[in-house]
Amino acid sequence: MLRNNTRGYGWLSIIFHWTSVVIIIGMFTVGWWMVDLDYYHPWYTDAPHYHKSVGLILIALTLVRLLWKLSQPSPHAQGKKWQKKSAKITHIFLYLLIFSLFVSGYLISTADDRGIDVFNWFKFGSLGRLFADQEDFSGMVHEYVAYVLIALSSVHGLAALKHHFIDNDNTLVRMLTTKQQKEQK
Repeated sequence: MLRNNTRGYGWLSIIFHWTSVVIIIGMFTVGWWMVDLDYYHPWYTDAPHYHKSVGLILIALTLVRLLWKLSQPSPHAQGKKWQKKSAKITHIFLYLLIFSLFVSGYLISTADDRGIDVFNWFKFGSLGRLFADQEDFSGMVHEYVAYVLIALSSVHGLAALKHHFIDNDNTLVRMLTTKQQKEQK
């Protein structure tokens, strides 16, 4: 089942979700590792190139994901009223953090008026230097937003595990398979 319904997520939403999870964890890990590379390290220029390229692919995926999300019904949330509200707020913040990472990463990478090569396929243009100390300020924002995104994503994942193992509901299962969705029809 490709599309969502009020009982569960379709395969496309599930693929968007887990692809984003893998990319975000990978980007965080690579970002954390590459900031300590010295000039003579063989990955000194390649790691940032791949990090920027994957970051631009992630933002494109996130935009398509949001458009898909807006065109689909949302499965009914499970849990208490405060849990449903918390989940909604958490999802909004996760998207805002991803977009903040994109903007801050873009401002770091284009402060010298050079565009960003995306896997050497095409160049994403630069707006140049927009304010003083752009790369330093944006770098600080990028780092702290990445930490907050990983922390909030961890809370999100723990909440899904809590739903599964403590509440015994199908919140987690709905993001792993469409099987529950088909059985309930």
